[in-house]
Amino acid sequence: MKTTTTNNFDLITIDEIGDNHLYTTLETPMKKNAHKLSDTEKKETISYLFREIMDVLGLDLTDDSLKGTPDRVAKMYVDEIFAGLNPKNKPKIALFDNKYQYNQMLVEKNITFYSNCEHHFVPIFGKVHIAYISSGKVIGLSKLNRIVQYFALRPQVQERMTMQIGKELQEILQTDDVAVIVDAKHLCVASRGIKDDTSATVTTFYGGAFNNQQKIAELQNYLQ
Repeated sequence: MKTTTTNNFDLITIDEIGDNHLYTTLETPMKKNAHKLSDTEKKETISYLFREIMDVLGLDLTDDSLKGTPDRVAKMYVDEIFAGLNPKNKPKIALFDNKYQYNQMLVEKNITFYSNCEHHFVPIFGKVHIAYISSGKVIGLSKLNRIVQYFALRPQVQERMTMQIGKELQEILQTDDVAVIVDAKHLCVASRGIKDDTSATVTTFYGGAFNNQQKIAELQNYLQ
């Protein structure tokens, strides 16, 4: 059985990492030359390789319903569900002065996201709730959605995605006072393995003023 050594775990099997949905780094694991190929080259290569997978599975690639599938999957991977792997797709964020001097928490709740588990490449989906207290600057509300989508559109682990969104917002907004709550369902739990389609996973990121039980209670009251 394959094993690996990481910064967080002394010695753990590859299968245990996947089955227990563990992650090894805050940054999405990327090789150094990850962006060497153009999007067109990536699609051509993925299409070829996915065709090989389908062939190994015994599917008839001459069938009208299947013969376009490798190209469709390649386009979906590069342009859609894994578009967040490419830094060029990172949303451009403009800050604005908080002219209203609004100094209470701003909450954007029920941001829908779709991601994919990096261990089994099956969907993770749910809602993200974001709150922050302005340090003098604000961003457009839709930009919060775009930041969530950018980090969701890649192979992910929910804990990592929660942290990535939180830390990115702290840097953009120039404040520690950021909270992120992710409530999601995992098809790697629902459709395989234990096959539990009723459970959900909640992860949180609390920074600055949100490391306070009163603020957390206030935020949770808004989310009800």
